Amino acid sequence: MRYLIISDIHSNLAAFEAVLADAGPFDKVWCLGDVVGYGPDPNECVERLRDLPHICVVGNHDWAALGKMDTEDFNPDAKRACLWTREQLSPSNLEYLETLPKSLVEEDFTLVHGSPRQPIWEYILNPAIAQANFEHFDTRFCFVGHTHVPVIYRDHPNQAGETMIPSYGSPLALGEDRLIINPGSVGQPRDGDPRASYAILDSDRERSDLTLEYRRIPYPIETTQARMVESGLPVRLIMRLAYGW
Repeated sequence: MRYLIISDIHSNLAAFEAVLADAGPFDKVWCLGDVVGYGPDPNECVERLRDLPHICVVGNHDWAALGKMDTEDFNPDAKRACLWTREQLSPSNLEYLETLPKSLVEEDFTLVHGSPRQPIWEYILNPAIAQANFEHFDTRFCFVGHTHVPVIYRDHPNQAGETMIPSYGSPLALGEDRLIINPGSVGQPRDGDPRASYAILDSDRERSDLTLEYRRIPYPIETTQARMVESGLPVRLIMRLAYGW
């Protein structure tokens, strides 16, 4: 089985389409939440995802669009984009977001948006936070999003976890260690690289092999920016896409 692992699309259809075009054949999408928020294409991104074989967990911006999270917790630009998104979403797409669970377990993988300890809001930003979260899931691996930064944390009981910075374009054997894995963001990377970030999980049941390949792909950022200008979204959100922050 070949899985497309994505997170934080953030209403950026141009980036999402670039990822789908680059990924090649896959059996299923595993989406780690924040399908909407920030960007100009909330309905289009939800509908594109719904057209694919997929599973998805809910993110904090998805909750905000549903009115299930206080937007006072967001910075002013994010709050403005959230309120705009809420007004744009169709009843059908709001209903879809309402159905998304906070966590899912698929075989040996736990899927959450933020962290297994606090699935909606906690950011796993360093090895200490990652290590504290290993006791909050029972599977060997956990996929997370939310930080918009591609990274892997390895479990080291009784000490700080190990941080692994992924390389791109070559499959990594996942081995026997417990790992927390972040594929980065499709629609709004924040690691200084503006290219869309995602991963491919390849599972060979006959050989019991598991490999993960990180990928980056450029997309027409100016297309998304022009759509955001047309929609009156905040200038800071428009500019940051070009810099990956």
